[in-house]
Amino acid sequence: MPTPPRSLRRLATALFTALSLVAVGGVTGCADDAADAQAGKGPLRIGYQRFGGLSLVKARNAAPDAQWSLFESGPALTEALKAGAIDIGQVGEAPPVFAAAARIPFSVIGTSAPVPQGEAVLVKQSSGLKTFADLRGRTVALNKGSNVHWLLVRLLAANNMTLKDINVRYLKPAEGRPAFDNGQVDAWIIWDPYFALAEQPGVRVLADATGLASNREYVLASPEVVRDRTDDVRAFLTTYRKVTDWGIANPAERATVLAPELKIPLDVTTRALARSARPLAPVTPAVGVELQAIADGFTTLDLVPGPVDIAGRVDDRFSAVFQ
Repeated sequence: MPTPPRSLRRLATALFTALSLVAVGGVTGCADDAADAQAGKGPLRIGYQRFGGLSLVKARNAAPDAQWSLFESGPALTEALKAGAIDIGQVGEAPPVFAAAARIPFSVIGTSAPVPQGEAVLVKQSSGLKTFADLRGRTVALNKGSNVHWLLVRLLAANNMTLKDINVRYLKPAEGRPAFDNGQVDAWIIWDPYFALAEQPGVRVLADATGLASNREYVLASPEVVRDRTDDVRAFLTTYRKVTDWGIANPAERATVLAPELKIPLDVTTRALARSARPLAPVTPAVGVELQAIADGFTTLDLVPGPVDIAGRVDDRFSAVFQ
């Protein structure tokens, strides 16, 4: 199949760069209100990522009193938690582990149903690569500490490979797309909506997380806001749950609302949502065990300093909201 026209590649690169710049601005803009928010005097400060479930809450203006900050990835969002710039945020399954290893204070207060089809390994069809094992000796790009980092670990184990068998380049989404398009890397492991944007003619999905990783979304909150503003957090999570349920029941309307927020075409938004939008779920002991297994896996590979007690960060006081 033909390579995407240069104009499309330029447009995609500009989009990813813009998302990165907005993320940086979000942290700066919200940090000034930290004292008021923690004292319960200001709005809850919400960190969100493009396409995550919180995007729909923002796009529908369902929480008009909240203050929103956009982040390109989960690791950037957890850094904002560390800085006291946000109160609540949503990330994938690896960022909580890296954040806990970095001694960033937070509680895990909610999750989602698994989303294994929402992250994937992409290669060029012209590369001749057919399986993940074919990537031995090749260069693979991904965002360090994001959900796709755990997918890489699981794919290596499933194919009797180690990190020494590939060349890893840690690139943010805004960097990964042009590197992939220009042939600077052989494969790109990425999540939606960046995944859906990259599904152009000439691109093959080599593997997704099915059977390997749950790829859940996790809701993190600062311990202070959970302790001091429990009712406010519960009210926000209730809104979040209602909006999420509405979106699942009304997929066409959901895509129409989110496409402008994501700044991507409606057909791309619809495709990505069809495989990646899932109901919220309570954090349970089983979820804690699942997160701990991820932490232990990263620790074993010396990707994070261990031991990391992530199961101890699970706080189920809001579970009734998600049931």
